[in-house]
Amino acid sequence: MQEGMSMPVKATKRLVTVIAAATVGLSLATVPATAAPQGDALAKKVSRNVTVDGVYRHLIAFQRLADRNGRTRVASSPGHKQSADYIAGKLRAAGYDVSLHEFPFIYFVPQVETLTADGRSVPTHMMTYSKSTPAAGLTAPLVPVPVDATPGCEASDYAGLNVTGKIALIKRGACPFAQKQQVAGAAGAIAAVIYNNVPDPLPFAGTLSDPANAVIPTVGITLADGEALAATPPASVTLNAQATSEARTSFNVIAQTKTGRKDNVVMAGAHLDSVEAGPGINDNGSGSAVLLETALQLGGKPKVNNAIRFGWWSAEEFGLVGSTQYVRSLSFEQQLDIALYLNFDMVGSPNAGHFIYDGDNSDNVGAGPGPTGSGPIEAALQARFAAGGVPTEGKDFDGRSDYGEFIAQGIPAGGTFTGAEVIKTAAQAAKWGGQAGVAFDKCYHQACDNLFNINRSALAKEATAISYVIAAYGISTEDVNGVPPRPKRAQARAAAKTFSVSATNDHDAAS
Repeated sequence: MQEGMSMPVKATKRLVTVIAAATVGLSLATVPATAAPQGDALAKKVSRNVTVDGVYRHLIAFQRLADRNGRTRVASSPGHKQSADYIAGKLRAAGYDVSLHEFPFIYFVPQVETLTADGRSVPTHMMTYSKSTPAAGLTAPLVPVPVDATPGCEASDYAGLNVTGKIALIKRGACPFAQKQQVAGAAGAIAAVIYNNVPDPLPFAGTLSDPANAVIPTVGITLADGEALAATPPASVTLNAQATSEARTSFNVIAQTKTGRKDNVVMAGAHLDSVEAGPGINDNGSGSAVLLETALQLGGKPKVNNAIRFGWWSAEEFGLVGSTQYVRSLSFEQQLDIALYLNFDMVGSPNAGHFIYDGDNSDNVGAGPGPTGSGPIEAALQARFAAGGVPTEGKDFDGRSDYGEFIAQGIPAGGTFTGAEVIKTAAQAAKWGGQAGVAFDKCYHQACDNLFNINRSALAKEATAISYVIAAYGISTEDVNGVPPRPKRAQARAAAKTFSVSATNDHDAAS
């Protein structure tokens, strides 16, 4: 149309129709994937079919496989392998493309882990991949490192302190354990004792993530013991921490639907391995079982726009090894194919809370926001819990589970968690029920993490929300990465074609 030429009435009406259609499309684009009508039918169906009884049956299987294999499902053990085979067999039968991703790791087992202060025994856990002390242990003065926003994370924290040949006492928080012991070692410390930054009934079991990170012997103790030692440092402490380690291999189970786009994949994961001390039914049989039942109810050929990929990770308890190795094994283009990652680790804690990873950093705690798109994932999960009348709280991306490498590579992430060794507050007990002053999971990393360590009510609520959101994102990830579902793309193409034809006809009519 030339400048100053008026549009014919017929063309005006047609253009209004096209604009109206486009406006409807734009308004739909602002609706979260979990609320979109086209995604709701499948999500509701899957969520309805994923029952706590179905999930719990898988937990019974994991318990029995642990019981016949030394009561553990630790990575590389027969208990883990048989659990993985159980999952892979069911997924193949359900029509999924299933693969096993093998990787090497260092199997690390503490043999001695004791700490005495002025003759008093202080319960402690040796950090995974820590250096060992000499056979007789190390006896030296204990030096508390001043507590600030980033305790023990920078060399400046040791300014004015003499820790050469001594043992550093450091508060947890703000940076990885590996960094804390490296900085302490560089300052001259011969060992590090790290105490928790939250109330806990037992010393925490941390990891240095990689044997290459280890500089000095490093152990964890409780907040109460740490604060008592910091307030009145003993003249000397004796630390004895020794472990054996060996190179082993394990494998992840990966399963993907045969339907849906392969370049906009929705991925959900849970670690399958336990610690050596127990069967790991809550940590993390619970997340593994919910994902398995969700996959089985979806089936390998669901009517989805985006392929859905499930991952059951191994060697998480040795420093997120399986998931890290998997993500790093992908090329950049293969990583781009993953639209988002959902992580579910411990979703049946006996004294449960309902936590959702803080994708947008609205809580302003700890590590900050996840990659772009993580905020909408948090909102989608919050909406599903709210729909069931379940209140939630934010959970910092603190690096303690398998979302770590996905986030490091810029992949939007989210997920849920029902609590581990941290103590439930009175306010949280009022919100969720359960016992204030007791850990969310009092059997965390212990032999008692068995079938009787599961809160079925909490597990049911988690399974309902988790399965819904996974299925809904199979229909659309538009709220996360702006990629519209297929029907909208078809409508947009049709609208564009209609506009093109209309414009041509009106031009001919005006000539």
